[in-house]
Amino acid sequence: MNSRVPKAAFLDHIPVALTFGTSGLRGLVKDITDLEAYINVKGALRYLLSSGDILPGGRVVLAGDLRPSTDRIMRACARAIVDSGCDVENAGKIPTPALMLHAVALRRAGVMVSGSHIPFDRNGIKLGKSVGEVLKSDEPGITQQVEQVRLEEYGKTETISAFTPAGMLKAPFDLAPLDRAAEERYVRRYLACFAPGGLAGLRVLVYEHSAVGRDILGRILRELGAEVVPAGRAETFIPIDTENVTGELLDRLEGLIDASASGRTIDAVVSTDGDSDRPLVAAVLPDAGARPGTRRVRFLPGDLLGIVVAEYLSADAVAVPISANDAVEQRLKERGVFLRKTRIGSPFVISGMDEIARTTTPRRFTRIVGWEANGGFLVGSDIEIGREILGALPTRDSTLPILANLFSAAEARMGLSALWDRLPARYGSAGLIDDVPVVISRAITARLIPPGEVVEVAFEGADQVVDLTRPGVAPGALTRPVTDVWREERATLTGFFTPALGFDEIVRINVLDGVRIYFKCGDVAHIRPSGNAPQLRIYANSDSQARADRIVELGLLEPNGILRSMERAIG
Repeated sequence: MNSRVPKAAFLDHIPVALTFGTSGLRGLVKDITDLEAYINVKGALRYLLSSGDILPGGRVVLAGDLRPSTDRIMRACARAIVDSGCDVENAGKIPTPALMLHAVALRRAGVMVSGSHIPFDRNGIKLGKSVGEVLKSDEPGITQQVEQVRLEEYGKTETISAFTPAGMLKAPFDLAPLDRAAEERYVRRYLACFAPGGLAGLRVLVYEHSAVGRDILGRILRELGAEVVPAGRAETFIPIDTENVTGELLDRLEGLIDASASGRTIDAVVSTDGDSDRPLVAAVLPDAGARPGTRRVRFLPGDLLGIVVAEYLSADAVAVPISANDAVEQRLKERGVFLRKTRIGSPFVISGMDEIARTTTPRRFTRIVGWEANGGFLVGSDIEIGREILGALPTRDSTLPILANLFSAAEARMGLSALWDRLPARYGSAGLIDDVPVVISRAITARLIPPGEVVEVAFEGADQVVDLTRPGVAPGALTRPVTDVWREERATLTGFFTPALGFDEIVRINVLDGVRIYFKCGDVAHIRPSGNAPQLRIYANSDSQARADRIVELGLLEPNGILRSMERAIG
């Protein structure tokens, strides 16, 4: 909470303010009181009204996920919408991309109550403008308006306030009647663009758990011809992080297959995270293709999943976070596809796609897409598929990557695993250490990032350092003073990533978001502080899964691994 904001005299607790994370507002459920949700939504709408993004009296689309806390928070958000002079369109429990698609189509603001993939004791609020997601450039203006609303609400007496000392609404606030228009618009998007019956003959297991889009996904797959096997439906919330698919989760998928197959072949397993904006796709190997002692499910990480989608859509330009598997860069370079790397988070990917859309050099691009390592796929321009137009949807979506992978395999008359075997053989791993204060982790990366506007360099020969910062622009040699700074940076990193640990010569460094290090042998290590948690993360790519895992292991070792050594030496 901002120390300059006084505590409301009538509250019986010290409030904890919601803060922006990588994408949206997040917090513990116990801290997201009705009052805190109300303050943030009313402040955000005041910002959108003052900027002219929406007009007084307009409708705001409201939806939520299946967390136990979501209904209550939705009612507080609805009260904030009405008190802001707007009407509520209650879209119900639908995926975040379904809400965003509908809101943008009608030029309405959107409010999604969801904590995405995080545990059920937390939740969040994702805000949308009439033209798409709230971007990082909007956050300062929203924060300013939120603090103004906070002062107003905290300045009220207990008698005047609509909230109890516990921060809860005194009187129940009923949601508007359910309107399924947003859900239907989302379903029609995919039934119109993908061939009817195109998945005929495929048997797909949908791991439903507590994903808000579980019924919608099953419906779309059925209407496109697949036989859907629903499994694992849960009435309690289960957090699924598609960027951290563990062996335990894969074992769970195998168990669902065994329990649901009924002696018949299952071709694929698909699922999503809690608010259904991130996909999980796994191929199911036939018994003859599975080696003894190995799993029959093959999960493909989201950054590789996105390559298939981009090729299915014949994309000519792509924006992805710098943390993506470098197979993306390799494959797109082979295909002549323009690539822009961004900082981590969907708002940055959206900004990257917007920059591409304004680009005229080396050419103007018309089929622009982006995706994240979690598999969430974004469409930055209208793209023709057959005789239909897949409209731009610049927010993470799970349905498109699921369908594009299934249709790519079906049209090539092969299984998913065989389709994925065509991708570059690059493997990834990731991990983190806890209890690294945010100020320390930021100090580590600040010490490792040279000043100036250069964010990516290559080391060529004994002395030359080349600037690779601007994609599509011929690299140029740096001046001697700047070269010396980057050579010093490489020497510092070599002191941690040593030959004794199996690391080769450093040939390239990128500091767009953290420090990403490329080694001559093809290994990649990426150090990055968490956005708002006391954690320091490491990502790795290599030509084998064992080596990628080993790089992460070397980074996380206690007490003398690479990250702890950096903490002691630099932090």
